[in-house]
Amino acid sequence: MEYGDGRIQLRGARLETVHRLPGEFRAMTSKPKSPGQEPLYETISRVLRHNIVSGRLPDGLVLVEGPIAKLMQTSRAPVQASLRILYAEGLIHRFRGRGYLVGQGTNSPAPIRKPLDEFDFEIPPASRSSLAVRGTWIRVYDMVEAEIAACQIFGEFRVIETELANQLGVSRTVARDVLSRLNERGLIRKGATSHWLAGPLTARTLREKFELRSIMEPAALRMAADFIDHAQIARISAQIENGQIKDAAALEDALMRHCLGRAPNSALVEIIANNRLLLSAMDKALSDLGLPVDTVALEQYGTLFELIGSRQISASTEYLREHLRILSYKSLARLKIVALIPESESIPKYLTRV
Repeated sequence: MEYGDGRIQLRGARLETVHRLPGEFRAMTSKPKSPGQEPLYETISRVLRHNIVSGRLPDGLVLVEGPIAKLMQTSRAPVQASLRILYAEGLIHRFRGRGYLVGQGTNSPAPIRKPLDEFDFEIPPASRSSLAVRGTWIRVYDMVEAEIAACQIFGEFRVIETELANQLGVSRTVARDVLSRLNERGLIRKGATSHWLAGPLTARTLREKFELRSIMEPAALRMAADFIDHAQIARISAQIENGQIKDAAALEDALMRHCLGRAPNSALVEIIANNRLLLSAMDKALSDLGLPVDTVALEQYGTLFELIGSRQISASTEYLREHLRILSYKSLARLKIVALIPESESIPKYLTRV
């Protein structure tokens, strides 16, 4: 089997594996498009294929969506599509852990868990231009996500697309890309009149999100047990004990990044991350309004990381479930305080109350 010029050849015969895949996976040998016009997953596939075939990425290297998306400044969805294409082509294969391994898997190499930037990873100029054009929305997405999530504690708002584009200084196409991603993550929705709507964050919504957390997060923690870096967990525990970490939100992020995010089920991890979005935004918005730090939550996180670090996974999952139950009640109480606080003057102009 030979690889070259974006094609797979088998004994001299052209093998167009991608033609066999439905819908979005059209042939990779189609006429080249100008930067930004081809589907983003095709650009990402070409870059990854180039680095695998050239030997820059060694057999056994673990490929997961998040780091690749960050490196190429895109969302995870096109990366997932790209990995499925490469899997169909036989360039990568599945394994017991999360993601894929580089290579066909015939030699069963030990998984290599290192960042892509530790290798001679190359993005060819043409692909870099394409990613730059398509990735414009990435540079503004985080800010818009935080603003739209935070406003929901004050009620229901309509997102005005033209105002969003003007405020960001981008085209309406880029604004639509941002809004489409927000819709994918459940932060906005289309109303009966096809307007984009955000919120409100109600007590019922809050309870439901914590119910989901209590189901999914302990399960993810149990699944991740064999993939957690316990040395890193020990460092976090020491920082908590020494008072170096005084922010519960930072510990929430650490739990997600170093524990829950290690679960070998990318779909579950993605759902957990999306479910947390609105809750994290609420906590940040309330903190910005002057609500005090929850010292009890800090103590609970300290206990949780100690349990995880000592490999007491069953005790950790039960403690996490109890922690989330307590956190749910506290979050409901904090949400009620919003009724006594004037609406934030920092709400951007592209959001209008419904």
